[in-house]
Amino acid sequence: MSSPFRGRGGLAKRIIPCLDVKDGRTVKGVNFVDLRDAGDPVELAWNYSRQGADELVFLDITATHERRKTMVELVKSVARQINIPFTIGGGINEIADADALLNAGADKISINSAAVRNPAFIDELAKAFGVQFVVVAVDTKSIGDKNIVHLNGGRIPTEKETLDWILEAESRGAGEILLTSMNHDGTKNGFDNGLLKLVNDAVHIPVIASGGAGSVQHFVDVFEKTNVDAALAASVFHYGEILIPNLKEILRQNNIEVRTIAE
Repeated sequence: MSSPFRGRGGLAKRIIPCLDVKDGRTVKGVNFVDLRDAGDPVELAWNYSRQGADELVFLDITATHERRKTMVELVKSVARQINIPFTIGGGINEIADADALLNAGADKISINSAAVRNPAFIDELAKAFGVQFVVVAVDTKSIGDKNIVHLNGGRIPTEKETLDWILEAESRGAGEILLTSMNHDGTKNGFDNGLLKLVNDAVHIPVIASGGAGSVQHFVDVFEKTNVDAALAASVFHYGEILIPNLKEILRQNNIEVRTIAE
């Protein structure tokens, strides 16, 4: 069985729309606040799978903050509609949460705050389900000359430096890192290529770049400058500013390997 991280294309770069879900609707904001409605997540998921997205990520962005569990029903609905891998995160605090989501049809689960508060949780998940199912999401913000891990949708700074934490997560069994630069998130000024290159060069597991996509060129830049495995975005896809077939065509023209819809 091939790893769900690497996908069918092996070394092909992945394009991943991210759907931030609040109260059953897709929302998008700038720097994690000022949220506005972006549509029905199941409908968007179906649309993206038809457009040629390689994977999807669903984040219940209020789950940890409001102490709610991610909706298993949403996962079932999405799994019925699409045939590409998808990850779900938000409010996963124990093995039973992850088990319910994977049983409902999710391909991978993403943990963030719960992992920082209890790093051994990564070991437990990797042991229970296998590393290929465990994505560790890291929200980072630069404070002075350091990159610091933040919790609860970027509301709470921690004592952890970002690269140190990512290396620890990898050593504990994370199969993939979803790295969101909160200084860039929602700004559409481009990915944090300096940090992404630093992290990608340091780890042996796939890194997904997140935060800052505003143009097709930003995707070209992040793959050329950092060599990350995947790039994730939300609003530019949700509001039709970038169409995935066009994006993939331009990546191909820049000699960046991507999968076609037919593969």
